[in-house]
Amino acid sequence: MPVVKRVPSTGAAPQIGIVHLGLGAFHRAHQAVYLQRHLNRRGESDWGLCSANLRSNRTLVDQLRGQDGRYHVAEFRDREQVTLREIGVLRQALYVGEGGHDLELLLQRMAEPQTRIVTLTVTEKGYCLSPSSGQLRSEDPLIAHDLAHPQAPRSAPGIVLEALRRRRTAGIPPFTVLCCDNMPDNGQRTRQAVSALAALQDERLARWIEQQVAFPSCMVDRIVPAMDGESFRRLEQLDCHDPAAVVCESFSQWVIEDHFPLGRPDWEVEGVQMVKDVRPFETMKLRMLNGSHSLLAYVGLLAGHESVFDAVSDANLARLFERYMAEEAAPTLDMPAGIDLSLYARDLKARFANDSLQHRLRQIAMDGSQKLPQRWLLGARQLLDQGRGIGCTALGIAAWIHYCTRPLPGHPMHVIDDPLSATFADLAGRFDGASLVEAFLDLDEVFPAALSERPAFREAVQGAYGALIRDGIDSFLQTFVAPN
Repeated sequence: MPVVKRVPSTGAAPQIGIVHLGLGAFHRAHQAVYLQRHLNRRGESDWGLCSANLRSNRTLVDQLRGQDGRYHVAEFRDREQVTLREIGVLRQALYVGEGGHDLELLLQRMAEPQTRIVTLTVTEKGYCLSPSSGQLRSEDPLIAHDLAHPQAPRSAPGIVLEALRRRRTAGIPPFTVLCCDNMPDNGQRTRQAVSALAALQDERLARWIEQQVAFPSCMVDRIVPAMDGESFRRLEQLDCHDPAAVVCESFSQWVIEDHFPLGRPDWEVEGVQMVKDVRPFETMKLRMLNGSHSLLAYVGLLAGHESVFDAVSDANLARLFERYMAEEAAPTLDMPAGIDLSLYARDLKARFANDSLQHRLRQIAMDGSQKLPQRWLLGARQLLDQGRGIGCTALGIAAWIHYCTRPLPGHPMHVIDDPLSATFADLAGRFDGASLVEAFLDLDEVFPAALSERPAFREAVQGAYGALIRDGIDSFLQTFVAPN
């Protein structure tokens, strides 16, 4: 039985000052925790939350409403030590997905003067941008709908745009838009999504957004596995019977570009790093942590593993992940003074080996077409420019292609959860072997031409894929990570 430190929610019910789009586990275990700590310290706050679920899981919204927005976060340091926090900063939960009727409530809340910040965790695909070019995908069904029905939007950019339109019409200064998703220059990418959609609807509104709306970038870091039956059984052992609870690691980091014209919480007192330029930190996290996660996911699944802990407990996979960080992630980073990348890599290894989390590899493997450009491909281009090898990255891409087109060990009917899953199935039905790899590398939605047209890149991926098919993952890995 672990030692449990219980931290209750204290302070008066806060006034709503932040609206969040994407009421998922990560938001509840990260941004909401910082705001709760702010409330506990201050005793009162103007920075309470209204959070909206834009897609699935109406059940969660109903559960939170039945609990007056209160829920618990279990922060596991390891199997022996856990902090159980009560969160009471969520004052309103809304559902605007299929069959939901809260869209107008959400837009009204976002248009109110007291709403000064809008934050988002809608995953990379939620911004409806091309992963390779960063341009708005106007053919996306959600964007097409929002162009036809701007006052009843379905996409995250469309919802932000309509709320900004209402504030401009009412003469209310615009809220700050803070993206908390794993994308490079995530503030600029969010601006691109909203501004490009505005330009297709109203040029004057688009100019106003460009001139008046702040889109700071930020980097968020905390491992928050998807909740499953095992997670809830562990919560019950802590005498926590909360259907809206979240399990996560104890580590948490938030680095934010400090640009909030209408004000913000004094987050820095809670350990948030407020900086002028977040790019070095977000690139470090994307390539070191997220890149390693994706590598472990695709290669680990081929090797028959289910969780990150299982993967890093495999000696060959552990050596692969260490080699990737040292030889292909760290050399692409230019960090401020005082940031020790070898120490960061060591800490990542310890975090991945936290067996209390059971972070599922299949969760990490979702939406690979949206994630890989930021996690691997930009770095691969830098490595090739520097004359360095990309063996680990090429293996990861080969394993991703294998994952998207072939059965997994023990899971012959596994489902590919990706916006391009139909494209992958079509390619797998028409091509095989080297021609399949060529077809994948020709996907301009994923691979920018500046990389995919380089012979060294294609040869590296082809070589890794051919070896995977010929030798099998275990034999190939053993040879790949063997000391020279």
